[in-house]
Amino acid sequence: MLTLLSLEQIKKLQRNGTVEHEITIVWVPRRTLVSNKILEDQGVLGDVNVAELPLYFYPLEDDLYSLELSDSFNDLYLRHDPTSVFLASKALMQLQQRHGLFPRILGKGDNARKLANLLLRGRKELDADESATPYTTIPSTSIENLIIIDRDVDFATPLLTQLTYEGLIDELVGIKHNQAEVDSSLVGSAPQPRSTAGASSTSPAPATRQGLKKKVQLDSSDSLYLQLRSVNFATIGPILNKIARRLEADYEGRHGARGINELREFVNKLPVFQQEHQSLALHTNLADDLTKQTRSDTFNRELEVQQNLVAGTDPTYQHENIEELIARGVPIDTVLRLLCLESAVAGGIRPRDLDNFKRLILHAYGYQHLLTLDALEKMELLQPRTSASALLLPVGGNNQASGTKTNYAYLRKELRLIIDEYNEQDPEDIAYVYSGYAPLSVRIVQCILQKQYLQVLHKSPLPLTPSSTGWSGFEDILKSAKGPTFNIIQKPSDEKAAKAKAALSGTAGWKTVFIMFLGGITFTEIAALRFVGKNMAEAGVRRKIVICTTSIVSGRSIMEGIVAKQTLGLTS
Repeated sequence: MLTLLSLEQIKKLQRNGTVEHEITIVWVPRRTLVSNKILEDQGVLGDVNVAELPLYFYPLEDDLYSLELSDSFNDLYLRHDPTSVFLASKALMQLQQRHGLFPRILGKGDNARKLANLLLRGRKELDADESATPYTTIPSTSIENLIIIDRDVDFATPLLTQLTYEGLIDELVGIKHNQAEVDSSLVGSAPQPRSTAGASSTSPAPATRQGLKKKVQLDSSDSLYLQLRSVNFATIGPILNKIARRLEADYEGRHGARGINELREFVNKLPVFQQEHQSLALHTNLADDLTKQTRSDTFNRELEVQQNLVAGTDPTYQHENIEELIARGVPIDTVLRLLCLESAVAGGIRPRDLDNFKRLILHAYGYQHLLTLDALEKMELLQPRTSASALLLPVGGNNQASGTKTNYAYLRKELRLIIDEYNEQDPEDIAYVYSGYAPLSVRIVQCILQKQYLQVLHKSPLPLTPSSTGWSGFEDILKSAKGPTFNIIQKPSDEKAAKAKAALSGTAGWKTVFIMFLGGITFTEIAALRFVGKNMAEAGVRRKIVICTTSIVSGRSIMEGIVAKQTLGLTS
C-alpha cells in the first residue's frame, strides 16, 4: 500500500537527488479519482508515471479464487460500501471474456442481485464495444452456472466455531494468504527418522527459541495437508497415526532391498519420504497444540452454547452460560459471537436480556465498547426481538416476497440443517463440518446442484421433476431466507453461432459451476462445497465446482474488524 511516507520519499528524491529518477506508481486493481487526489495533494502527480494493474482474483487453489479484500465484510454490512461488489463484477467479467458468458446466473440476497445487475450491464457495454471478443456474445459451453450468495443470507454460519482441521487452524491461529504464523517450536521439532546409513549419522535437531513465530505454507502443495484440511478435527489423530505407520513402513522398506536397482529406487524416493516426514512432524505438533486449546473448559462451554442455539433449543437457557463466560473474563469477541449467533438464529434477543448483556459487557470490558455494540446493531448482527421484528421473518409457501431476515427456525426443518446421526470418519452429509449442523449457505447451493439428495433428506414430496433446473422445487422454501432469489438466463446475441459452437463442443464434457460468495466464505463452507463436488463426481455427475469469494472470513476475523481497539481517552 502506498503510504504518505513513500510519497514524501518521492518528493525528496525529486527535490534533492543528483540523479534524475523515473518513478512509476501502479495501482492494483484500479486507479481511482481518490488515488489521483492523494497524489495531487502531495504534489507528486505530475512527477510520476501512474498506471493500473487489473489484478482481481488471486488463485489460492485450483478451485478457490479470492479477491483478498480483507475489509469486504465490514464494507458491505457496516459502511454499506459497494466497492467489493463492483470489483467482483470486474473479476467475473474477465472470466466471461475468456470463457464465454455464464449461461445461467442464479443468486440469493440483495448484494447478489446488485452483482448480477452489474454483470448484465457489463455485457451490454461489451456488446457496444467493437473491440470486444466474440466470447462475450455467446454462452460458454464449458460453464454451467454462476451461483451468487450474499453473506447476510446466512450470518449464523461464520459465527460458529469451525470444526474442520483447516477451519480450526484459522480460528485459533489464523490463516492469511494460505499462510499461518505458528510458534517456531512446532516446526521441525519432531524426532528425525532413522537414517539409511545408520543411527550414527543422525544429529539432534537444533533447539528452537520459544516464542518466535514462523510462517508455514498451508495449501495443496503439501500432499499431507491436502488429505487433512477438510476432515473433522475429531478424526485428525487416527489419520495422522495411520500416515505415520505407513511412512515408517516405507522407511523400513530399505531392509528388503535385494539388489542395487531396488536400493537405487529407494534412494530416489528418499527426498519424498523426508518431505512427508517433515510435513507429518509439523501437522502432528500443530494438531497437538490445537487439541490442548480445544480441551479447555472455555472452548467446550462456548461450543456447547453454539450447538444448542443452532439446534433450536430455547436460547434463554444459554444465558447463564454466557454470563458465566463474561464473569470469567474471556475475550470479548467470544461473548459477542455467541450473542450475535443467538440474534441470527432466533430472530433477535429479548430486549430485557439484551439490555442486561450490554450492561455486563460495558462493566466487564469497558465503555469504549458502546461503539462496538452500535456497530453490531448497524450491521443487524445484534438486534432486539420484538413483535415488529417477528413480522419480518418470512415463512415459505405463503406466496409473499422474501423477508428482511432469515427464518432459521423454518429453514432448519425444511432444509434439514441439523443432522442428528452422522459419521465423522466417513461422512454422508455436509453437516460433518460443524459436527451435526449443515451450513445454510451450502444447503442453498445444494438446492441447485443436488435436488434429488435434498428430496430424499426432506422425506416429503417436493415439486421436482428429473428436468428441474435453477431453483425449481425450492422457490417457496427459499422465501424464508433474506433477500431476493433470482434466476437469469443469458441468451446469445447470435443464435446460429451459439448452436454451431455447442455442436462442436458436444455435451459429454465436464461443466464448471462458479459459486461466488459476497462478504466472505469460511474454510468449513469451502470444505462442505468440496464435499458436494466429490459426491457429484462419485455419482457420475460431470460437474466441477470453482469457489470465488471476496475474502476468507471467520467469526474471529469478523469480530476483530468490529471490536473497538481504543479505550476512552487512551490508545491501547
